[in-house]
Amino acid sequence: MPKFDKIRLLFLCCFAIFFFSCKSEKESDVLKIATAANMQFAMNDLIETFQQETGIQCEIVITSSGKLTAQIKAGAPFDVFVSADLKYPNTLFKEGFGEEKPKIYANGTLVLWTTSENIEPSLDILFKEKIKHIAVANPKTAPYGRATEEFLEKTGKFNELESKLVFGESISAVNRYIHSGSAAIGFTAKSVVLSPKMKNVGNWIEIDPSQYSSIQQAALLLKSEQPETIKNARKFYEFLFSAKAKEILEEYGYRS
Repeated sequence: MPKFDKIRLLFLCCFAIFFFSCKSEKESDVLKIATAANMQFAMNDLIETFQQETGIQCEIVITSSGKLTAQIKAGAPFDVFVSADLKYPNTLFKEGFGEEKPKIYANGTLVLWTTSENIEPSLDILFKEKIKHIAVANPKTAPYGRATEEFLEKTGKFNELESKLVFGESISAVNRYIHSGSAAIGFTAKSVVLSPKMKNVGNWIEIDPSQYSSIQQAALLLKSEQPETIKNARKFYEFLFSAKAKEILEEYGYRS
């Protein structure tokens, strides 16, 4: 190989090493927030405020709390887990994935929602013939699904409605079923119907919180081998419990 080509090859190799190391360092500076589906709209506002205050960039990964837990156990590089319940963060902490014991940042609220202008949501209407499908989050992986199942069982309606229930992996899937009309009506999180995109879409009623166990939503600061990552992740974790974050969460229907 000619000397000039060797020098050029050496230069390109050095440049590639420098480029990818910089890229890797830049990507590692971005916090990865594992977020339960019901929190996706509120989380957008929370992260926007946090980034403005700190300059720390965040990336959101959204799905059901159960699926996020499985991903964390499998080694997914998340920094903070914002769950829809306390169960999953507690499990992860006991198995050594957390820096400290998880804390409850809010309580979720269940609602019955339809995007059809011809339907007035109520428990009675669920039994009508025109209601073919009722969207519900999977109770095995989604806390809002468990709350829905508990509510229907407590009111003695579960067995009668079971054949109409259509299960989504998470609240996001439930919302798609309802919004598209695949399901005439469904049970979702209050934060969804109060979000900017959905605020004036369809009709909804709040389910009496005394009819299901509290949806205690908790966050877990996940372990990391990178000191700077832990430092930034802790800043976001602490922000989640701040007065400003509480205001944002209340705007989306979350209770203290």
